[in-house]
Amino acid sequence: MNILCVGDIVGQVGVDTFNKNIAKLKEEYKIDFTIVNGENSERGSGINKQIFDSLISHGANVVTMGNHTWGKKDIFSFIDDEPRLIRPANYAEDLVGKGFAVFSLNDFNKKIAVINLIGRIDMGGSFDCPFKKAENLIDKLKENGVDIVVIDFHAEASAEKVALGYYLREKANIVFGTHTHVQTNDDMIYDTGMGYITDIGMTGPKESIIGMDRAAALKRFLTQIPERYQVAEGAGMLNAVVFTLDDTTNKVTKIQKIRI
Repeated sequence: MNILCVGDIVGQVGVDTFNKNIAKLKEEYKIDFTIVNGENSERGSGINKQIFDSLISHGANVVTMGNHTWGKKDIFSFIDDEPRLIRPANYAEDLVGKGFAVFSLNDFNKKIAVINLIGRIDMGGSFDCPFKKAENLIDKLKENGVDIVVIDFHAEASAEKVALGYYLREKANIVFGTHTHVQTNDDMIYDTGMGYITDIGMTGPKESIIGMDRAAALKRFLTQIPERYQVAEGAGMLNAVVFTLDDTTNKVTKIQKIRI
């Protein structure tokens, strides 16, 4: 079984780049399930129904979010009705939407759960503990017949991501990070069979500073004066990771990083 995880979609360039390449990627890597982080897809902050529908129609099975979940108010009109769109599970309990989704993989006679989490270090909010939230959720999901658990941990600090991977090494099948927009080179398979990488990277404008217009970003760093970020334009790039799982044991046997 091959699971494709596509890094943060940034702006229309990112959406178009994903839509252009996903069919080819699915064929080349024999993909059985696709997870896409879409929290930056609408002009760099949030998502709307049109973009969500576009990502799904082109091949995403589930879209995860992050700290910009509520960046576009359109999300409130459809998140409760759309099980393929999930927001961080460790947000406040009474918020709209869900922090996980379960899908049937009929070709393998298995159930896969995707959990979305947000980190607590330098993420600009007060969130429940992602470690305990994940642990409790996984236990309940497995009690209900889930075979494979995949986690998108949307977090700033590499140490927090590494710590979560280590903490869940005997419970989750895959833990991957998003948010920093730079693909890391620390992909590994634990002796428990769990696959891990700190960040899968970004899908968006290539000539940019993590997706944003370079002039605006540089002005912020050089002057310390607030400058509104704008999504860059131009050619796109795509970052993703393919996790291959053994069809019998559900353990990860191979990790392939993609950069287009």
